[in-house]
Amino acid sequence: MEQEKASAESEVVSIPVTPRMSTPEGLTPSGQRSPRRPAGVITNKDGKSSSNAWTPTSLISPRFLSPIGTPMKRVLVNMKGYLEEVGHLTKLNSQDAWLPITESRNGNAHYAAFHNLNAGIGFQALLLPVAFAFLEFQSWGIISLTIAYFWQLYTLWILVKLHEAVPGKRYNRYVELAQAAFGERLGVWLALFPTVYLSAGTATALILIGGETMKLFFQLVCGPLCSSNPLSTIEWYLVFTSLCVVLSQLPNLNSIAGLSLIGAVTAITYSTMVWVLSISQPRPPSISYQPLSSPSFSASVFSIMNALGIVAFAFRGHNLALEIQATMPSTFKHPAHVPMWRGAKVAYVFIAMCVFPVSIGGFWAYGNLMPSGGILNALYGFHSQDIPRGLLATTFLFVVFNCLSSFQIYSMPVFDSFEAGYTSRTNRPCSIWVRSGFRVFYGFISFFIGIALPFLSSIAGLLGGLTLPVTFAYPCFMWVLIKKPQRFSFNWYFNWTLGWLGIAFSLAFSIGGVWSMVNSGMKLKFFKPN
Repeated sequence: MEQEKASAESEVVSIPVTPRMSTPEGLTPSGQRSPRRPAGVITNKDGKSSSNAWTPTSLISPRFLSPIGTPMKRVLVNMKGYLEEVGHLTKLNSQDAWLPITESRNGNAHYAAFHNLNAGIGFQALLLPVAFAFLEFQSWGIISLTIAYFWQLYTLWILVKLHEAVPGKRYNRYVELAQAAFGERLGVWLALFPTVYLSAGTATALILIGGETMKLFFQLVCGPLCSSNPLSTIEWYLVFTSLCVVLSQLPNLNSIAGLSLIGAVTAITYSTMVWVLSISQPRPPSISYQPLSSPSFSASVFSIMNALGIVAFAFRGHNLALEIQATMPSTFKHPAHVPMWRGAKVAYVFIAMCVFPVSIGGFWAYGNLMPSGGILNALYGFHSQDIPRGLLATTFLFVVFNCLSSFQIYSMPVFDSFEAGYTSRTNRPCSIWVRSGFRVFYGFISFFIGIALPFLSSIAGLLGGLTLPVTFAYPCFMWVLIKKPQRFSFNWYFNWTLGWLGIAFSLAFSIGGVWSMVNSGMKLKFFKPN
């Protein structure tokens, strides 16, 4: 019963421990005077007799019991024990029980690990060797990646702790926590754009990458037999989008735990295969490990800022942390932050096992010859004739599976927003047809945006700068504003410093990303995918 109560909750009201009641002599906790005992002498525990001693409740005849006093006290004692056992009372919010994020609350540490790994590792890790080409390999590249890894791990811990920071309230979505910290209006302005982009923009980029990778996979498997009338790039985008729409019919975040497991396993597998296959082949003869030269000092600074923006973009997924934790039951004795943090730690150990070898191994294998598309494009471009076709095709297939799985978890907050708007207006849950209609509409809108803006997957530095505050800055501010550590303490200084550094880096990386687009002469080809 405890788990059912917790799984249905949308807002948890904590019940304080029942205080001991100090009652005047002769008064029961209900405030009424107890009936006097029958005449007689009662023996006290010290063996002496006293005619004025009060009779213990257990020795009084039932006809002398107060109808309100003692039975009510027993009820209160029993209720106190039950509340201390459960720890919470569930105040059901019907709308939250209808929405995809909070519809099911049977998550656990395993689900948390699957979701965090699926959200935290993906195509953006394959771009890290590109960043290393602009940074000195032995020092700044590894140092910046290490600092970013531990910084974002700390801010993830903050979000996990702040999920139930206020007694009686669970912040189930990132924007809700931002509103609690910064205010209703300012919180929406600060958090809405970057979180919407990280959800909807990432889903669009996944359609681009997934469709292009499906095209490469088909070419490798089919070979010259299918070269007469191949599908165009747009048609491959459409095929990938159709698969995403079919999988998006799973109702809620917990229901895609299996897909997240597939996405996590395939991400770990193809990340490992990419760097192992790269370092196992001879390096190109013209390889160089010197940082890419720039015509001026300012150009060099902007290039470094763009590279650091790519590093920041590699650590995404914080916009989903509160949503993942919202799928778990929570009681006073078993709060949700315990399994959530346990699963997150496991996930980020595997993320470290992916991003560091891909960055170091990829740059060692290709150096400054690394194309802008990342290590996967380098592997195909330099070694498509050297590596067995089956291994390359398997690597590409794993990338497709991971993109399909990541699309689901990054789209779930958007589905949640659509359904929240519908239920708030109609005061009833979405029917299966309405829910399916929202998801089909969203899938093909993302497809249309991918065709209109086919260069989205090539501006990772700019996107990393724009969305950096969600991961590196806002959680630190939220901790200070909600937890209110002692003013001028180490905790206070530390979080304010990290927060403002995150904002400064966001501005610098965004400028570096814009400069990189202008300097490289990248043409913003609208409605012209390759």
